[in-house]
Amino acid sequence: MAGERVMVIGLDSAPPSLAFERFLPKMPNLSELLDGARYGPLRSCHPPITVPAWAVMATSLTPGELGMYGFRHRKPGEYREYYLVTSRNLTRPAVWDHAAREGKKALLIAFPPSYPPLKVQGWVISDFHTPSTAKNYTHPPWLRLEVERVAGGPFTHDVEFRVEDRGPLVERLFEMTSQHLRVAEHLARTKRWDLMWYVEIGLDRLHHAFWKFFDPSHPRHVPDSEFADVAERYYRLLDEGIGRLVQAAKDASILVVSDHGAKAMTGAFAINEWLADNGYLALEERPTEQTGLAKAKVDWDRTVAWGWGGYYSRIFVNLRGREPRGRVSPEDFESTLAQLVDDLRRVRVPGGGSLGVEAHRPAEIYPEVRGDAPDLMVYFGDLSWRAAGTMGHGRWFLPENDTGPDDAVHDWDGIYLIRDPEGRVEPGELGATIYDVAPTILSLMGLGIPDGLRGEPLLDVS
Repeated sequence: MAGERVMVIGLDSAPPSLAFERFLPKMPNLSELLDGARYGPLRSCHPPITVPAWAVMATSLTPGELGMYGFRHRKPGEYREYYLVTSRNLTRPAVWDHAAREGKKALLIAFPPSYPPLKVQGWVISDFHTPSTAKNYTHPPWLRLEVERVAGGPFTHDVEFRVEDRGPLVERLFEMTSQHLRVAEHLARTKRWDLMWYVEIGLDRLHHAFWKFFDPSHPRHVPDSEFADVAERYYRLLDEGIGRLVQAAKDASILVVSDHGAKAMTGAFAINEWLADNGYLALEERPTEQTGLAKAKVDWDRTVAWGWGGYYSRIFVNLRGREPRGRVSPEDFESTLAQLVDDLRRVRVPGGGSLGVEAHRPAEIYPEVRGDAPDLMVYFGDLSWRAAGTMGHGRWFLPENDTGPDDAVHDWDGIYLIRDPEGRVEPGELGATIYDVAPTILSLMGLGIPDGLRGEPLLDVS
């Protein structure tokens, strides 16, 4: 059936363990959607990070093909400088671009990355990377006036969540998400869209700030905390909003999706501390307090490799002919990486177990590598250990994140749910991948699927 409308509700970082299990009894609207839906875990991409994962979902292309490897990329030829990934880096066609060629209109709310505002055939409110001082965060520009009227003031794109004082954060988080849901419902009812895609970043912030308060298995669990019920209350808030959005588009097919999952953070592995201790990163002077790479006294002439922190570690070789003070010859590039990985795999966590190092060359996992990719992508402990890029700790393993309080890391599996009012979806639980979402949306809209997409439609609408 051609001409179908599709509403995509994006819950950033929603894991099956919480959305489909623990908190589901408190979510009657999601429970109702699940009844008769196709649903299951949604495997994310490498790396499973908000940027690039949402872009991967919307294009059905790999991060390598998109040239997106995280929120920030290293500037070519620079040791310390980086640039932020923005909507300008989203240069490959997304589902709304394919739909526009058939005269279809899209409504995008907080889709990452969409700042500066994406120019689509339809309407856009930009994502959480929008500066708080930005005056232009909608497309068309006049939409901002309508958004702020419904929002009751400036649109809140994000909250500062890595904070010690979590009390005020609870109020800010709930206010932000309530505002987002109010605006999304209004636009869902008043705009003549064919594809609506709304992403709520607040759930990711909840997980990072409050996981240890509701999870008894968390390494730093805080029992009987005043924040013990914050997660349940937040999931209930989301569920109420989902119910209103579904009511606002009764004729639309509904997808509820997350870009990746989440789980408790074990701790952080200080990658540059390890590189320095093992002769890869040369320092003129060892810092005695936490110091970022940008301020460390690095001897680049003697340095073999350095790393970035994050949900995974990006490692760069100090390659002669590419870097201004390169040491490693092109002939030794591959053997240097191989030795580095072998050395990393010998690392043991406190207590003696394996760190669980998983290392990839981008060209090994992507059919194409565009943009400014790292030389090596390394995961620790199946993502349970975050990578810390700072030095000066005097140890490799940290109990906490080095960039601020953080309770959670990302996980490989998010969620998906498809509910079609025409009953064309085969109900039941079945796993899928993030690459399957875009072709599924196009199929539901009655549109052809372009060549080159990496996923397959999750239903037969023939």
